[in-house]
Amino acid sequence: MWVSRRAAAVPGSVFSLMDAAKSRARARGLEVIDLSIGSSDLNPPDAVLEALRDATRDPGTYRYPLFSDTAPLREAAAAYLGRRFGVTVDAASEVLPLIGAQEGLAHLLLAVTDPGDAVLLPDPCYPPYLGAVAVAGVQAVPLPLLPERGFLPDLDAVPEGVSPRVLLLNYPNNPTSAVADAAFFHRAAAWCRARGVLLVHDHPYAELTFGAYRAPSALEAGLDGVIELHSLSKTHHMGGFRVGFAAGDAGAIAALARVKGAVDFHPYLGIQRAAALALGLPDAVGRVGAAAFEARRDALVPALRELGWKVQTPQASMYAWARVPALTDSVAFAVRAAEETGVAVSPGRAFGERGEGFVRFALVQPPEVLREAARRLAGVAVTGREAQPR
Repeated sequence: MWVSRRAAAVPGSVFSLMDAAKSRARARGLEVIDLSIGSSDLNPPDAVLEALRDATRDPGTYRYPLFSDTAPLREAAAAYLGRRFGVTVDAASEVLPLIGAQEGLAHLLLAVTDPGDAVLLPDPCYPPYLGAVAVAGVQAVPLPLLPERGFLPDLDAVPEGVSPRVLLLNYPNNPTSAVADAAFFHRAAAWCRARGVLLVHDHPYAELTFGAYRAPSALEAGLDGVIELHSLSKTHHMGGFRVGFAAGDAGAIAALARVKGAVDFHPYLGIQRAAALALGLPDAVGRVGAAAFEARRDALVPALRELGWKVQTPQASMYAWARVPALTDSVAFAVRAAEETGVAVSPGRAFGERGEGFVRFALVQPPEVLREAARRLAGVAVTGREAQPR
């Protein structure tokens, strides 16, 4: 009786189903190889951890952090954007710390939309996007991400009569690992400005790029009508720290700050110090983690192709997005794979209707473990529609 319409509208999580399947596998004595959750297994840089240790011994970090206390982190974020992307932002008015990018998006939608507004969402997409839309009480309008278009949306295909308030993008992409170039963001920003739409770019994989590829920023297309969300969870392996930042359009940043001021304080000052230090580290430090994920990609992708699965070689992110031949029920397949082999993957349907037929692998295990996962999955037959999960 106490569930609001907003709470009731939040989609249920397929991952609870996967957790149950993993438990059944362990009960059968199987060693579980969990590739279903995109949480980096690498450690933050030593200097970051040392900064946090030092901060915990400083009584000045124990109080509520005020906006003025966030200046070092805001300035570090602004310096990072300038150094990495050539983007100039005002640390005082165009940057705001977040308790993770996921929190930032949920509060941003509350700050810049009204109930009933339309939001253009990629399909497939990171599942919490759907929850943020539900909590904000806005209408999700799916933008198909198709393999033949490189998993980039066709903005000219937005249905007639739809007047969106927000366009949400995410490149490098979760779950598809697709990437976008700077020209794409310039086109998207121009499309949005012509229609009075706020472009929101979720950019947590900015530094998890491979080879010569470097991910651009949507802010390279200008700050007017553009907000970008950054997280240190993937780039600096600080997922449990819950810290990131938003940058871009000053009006949208001010609206977000107003909403956040009503519901939370800023991250613990010690975490802010650690994050500010992380953002100022030499680029070579971040490339160490990227190289580790690249080696994992190079182990898993060929092994999946040997199974006959169609998978592109990702240029970035921490995922491999694989189309499984004849697969018509990815949820049932993922449950079956976990129960029978102990290998847990994310079913594509968990990311949206366009995810059906795919499974997502998180590259969160060493190369030899990923090869073992592929060997185990070779024994899982795919015969059209799988049996429904128990």
